[in-house]
Amino acid sequence: MPEQHANAASAAPTAGLAEDARLDAAWVRIRGRLREEVGEAEYRTWLRQLTLAGVEGEEAVVHVPTRFLRDWLRGQYGDRLRALWQAEGLGIRRVDIRVAPSGGAREAAAEAEVASAPDGAGLAESLAVARPVSEMRAEAPKPDPRGEWAAPLDPRFTFDSFIVGKPNEFAHACARRVAEKPNSPGFNPLFLYGGVGLGKTHLMHSIAWAIREPQLGGAGRSVAYMSAEKFMYRFIAALRSQSTMEFKESLRSVDVLMIDDLQFLIGKDNTQEEFFHTFNALVDQGKQIVVSSDKPPSDLAGLEDRLRTRLGCGMVADIHATTYELRISILESKASAAGVDVPARVLEFLAHKITSNVRELEGALNRLIAHANLFGRPVTLESCQEVLHDILRAHDRRVTIEEIQKRVAEHYNIRLTDMSSARRARNVARPRQVAMYLSKQLTSRSLPEIGRRFGNRDHTTVMHAVSRVAELMQGDAGFAEDVELLRRMLET
Repeated sequence: MPEQHANAASAAPTAGLAEDARLDAAWVRIRGRLREEVGEAEYRTWLRQLTLAGVEGEEAVVHVPTRFLRDWLRGQYGDRLRALWQAEGLGIRRVDIRVAPSGGAREAAAEAEVASAPDGAGLAESLAVARPVSEMRAEAPKPDPRGEWAAPLDPRFTFDSFIVGKPNEFAHACARRVAEKPNSPGFNPLFLYGGVGLGKTHLMHSIAWAIREPQLGGAGRSVAYMSAEKFMYRFIAALRSQSTMEFKESLRSVDVLMIDDLQFLIGKDNTQEEFFHTFNALVDQGKQIVVSSDKPPSDLAGLEDRLRTRLGCGMVADIHATTYELRISILESKASAAGVDVPARVLEFLAHKITSNVRELEGALNRLIAHANLFGRPVTLESCQEVLHDILRAHDRRVTIEEIQKRVAEHYNIRLTDMSSARRARNVARPRQVAMYLSKQLTSRSLPEIGRRFGNRDHTTVMHAVSRVAELMQGDAGFAEDVELLRRMLET
């Protein structure tokens, strides 16, 4: 009799071990089927961190590391997991996905299975260190979009300090609308584009400050602002530490995500894919996306078509090249803020000489003001030319009338001989007027001499062309941008 009891006692642990072995074998088969069904990339993004915690009656319990992953998997794969368990014939009818309280032996075993996957398993595996996942998660930084995961905001870049003019008034109005009412219909995403130093970053910081300031209605809203380059580096760091779920959950928990200089994601396929999924998740939750780039979405060759299409489905606002009037306004504002008296003729000189980049324009003024303060001298045109000689020399390239005629003819697709011909057709006369205007602006030639280079025309014809082009630029932003583009091409 005692021998029978001993046999029964030894049989119980054996039965338990056999049951565990059957569950583990079923779980390996289920994971294998999921991998086959969804593909390697999808599996490793969403499903590889599923671990079997055990069985409670007719219910299988699986663990994931984050609430975000739990909620997403319940919606996307809950039914499929239940069907696969039922197909194993173990009497399991339900599957419960829970957030794991901590790592464990099963989790480490699952991680070992991932580590032994075939070559080509993906970027995450190539960067990962072969240690238990629980250990790596304890060491991994916890991303906080309002902390180290987001770039700091510049206190100088607010709406109050942004100078509005015709080249940027539309982009400014769109930025204001998003700051006051995030996720407004038609404004999500907001895509700002323009050349270097025209104010894209200033507007993005202004939006972030307005949304975060309680007095501006931003109480309780979280904003994550970062450059595309930083987004990429953070994503790669998350892959290395196997904390991609924390990275995803962190970014997808914000109210507003702002990515500056998106063009740096071109050629970074894995980062593009992660941004695409983040983009979709936030928009689906009614969260706001703001993006900036040097080109419109349609011209960002190298971005995936699906991402380019999504970026262009909201509000796309461009910032044009600055006008002379806007440059004067910017210089006057900066000089006033610095409390330094800068003569009007100095401001006009700088606005004429430095035309392509607002940052460079502001930098030149700051250098001039610093020189005046350090040496206790007034700001004069002479001191300006002396202090800024290197900057001015770079912007003082000699442009010839022949160069202007050739570049304008190429731009408007007309023959070079049309510049001096008697033809008066609109498609010829307007480019000829633009070439005369640029010749007056960019060379020191007199009006009669310019007229002679354009088919021996009278100087009054040149005067009319200059005034007509200036008038058209005031009323037609597209035409003004065209002329400014030609000016920049000739000056560089």
